[in-house]
Amino acid sequence: MNLSSLGFFRNLRHDNRQFAVIGLGRFGRSVCSTLHKLGYQVMATDINQKRVSDALTEQLVGHALQLDSTEPAALKEAGVFEFDTVIVAIGNYVQESIITTLNVKEGGVPHVVAKASSEVHCKLLQRVGADHVVFPEFEAGSALARSLTKPSILDRFDLDPDNSIVEIIVPDEFHGKTIAEVQLRNRYGLNLLAMSHNGKFIINPDPSNYLERGSAIVVIGCNKDINRLPI
Repeated sequence: MNLSSLGFFRNLRHDNRQFAVIGLGRFGRSVCSTLHKLGYQVMATDINQKRVSDALTEQLVGHALQLDSTEPAALKEAGVFEFDTVIVAIGNYVQESIITTLNVKEGGVPHVVAKASSEVHCKLLQRVGADHVVFPEFEAGSALARSLTKPSILDRFDLDPDNSIVEIIVPDEFHGKTIAEVQLRNRYGLNLLAMSHNGKFIINPDPSNYLERGSAIVVIGCNKDINRLPI
């Protein structure tokens, strides 16, 4: 996730309890299942009747319809244009994905998330109005590579290509030292945002607090500086 994503998520209504998901492949099913389990109302559509039937049988969604999302009339009749947020989960069929995204935006849906399969696909989706584009496979692959090479990094938020906020396991080198003694800013050019203690995070902790092996800290800074940490 990056700063450009923040504008999209900031504009989402907090009371939005309804979502429409177009496309019931692996990504679409996962989105439906998670939203449904969290208590949100989800309507799903797919051109494949078996996928629709399976989603209903497995109770992944409250409502599911078979329709061709490249047909604006079908989307309108199904009530898709009435949703505040629509997820276009068609990733492998670029033409259908782009036409569907265009149809949904022209139908007046304020927040549209679309799945892309390539950089070109992403640019085309943005050109036709997608408010937020995701690359599930790329993001999963990137996260896996990072976890394999830097297992001490528990979570990461990319601010831009060069700067991040990361949650890391306290390095052995920092164990038993105070925040002041570690000198994160002077030695590494990083700022400490939070530290874990008894299962909770302390925001802007006092410099006299001791760091312990097995706990976590959250720091912000340049990726090159983060990579210099003894993790």
